[in-house]
Amino acid sequence: MATVGLKLVTLALKDENGKIITGVDKGLSESGLLPITTQMWGTKTANITNIQAAGTIQYGNNVGVFVSTPKGAPQVALDFNKLPFEVTQKIVGRKQDPDTGAWIESGKHPSVAMLIESESIDRMNKVYYGFGNGSMTQASINNGTDTNAETMATDALTYQALSTPEFDGEMLAMYSDVSTTFDETKMKQQVFAGYVAPASK
Repeated sequence: MATVGLKLVTLALKDENGKIITGVDKGLSESGLLPITTQMWGTKTANITNIQAAGTIQYGNNVGVFVSTPKGAPQVALDFNKLPFEVTQKIVGRKQDPDTGAWIESGKHPSVAMLIESESIDRMNKVYYGFGNGSMTQASINNGTDTNAETMATDALTYQALSTPEFDGEMLAMYSDVSTTFDETKMKQQVFAGYVAPASK
């Protein structure tokens, strides 16, 4: 399905048991899920690559007889306009010094779950890309002087997807409300294991 735009990116941290971490102290929010809203100036790009790897034709009897296909290794190049400072530190694996407040490399990257929402080209349907487990890295931060115009350094991060038990060991799950069996709550429970939907009023 052709898509248009980037509607929303939602993030969550997961614990060693593969469940989302709730509460603002250890997690990203009370519920565990952090939608990158327009109040955070949203997300500029979420470009997914390496979804499927090209196969290699295998030959027998002088002809191509089958294709050996390696697994894909999806990566997402993300560019956030104004990701909250402490959220950035948590998702890339920095730990806070309780004495000075400094965020210092821990040497470990936490498990991050992510859901990317786009729309069909006619904007009639939603399309989602779910990553239940992965690692987020911040390779560089580019700061430059302002001139007569501002020089912005947005939050450019790279997400590397990993195997997710809820996806039968695969790294990526795709959803769309065009499917008759689509259920948004079940989708979130699959991507963000341990997610509890808010009680309806």
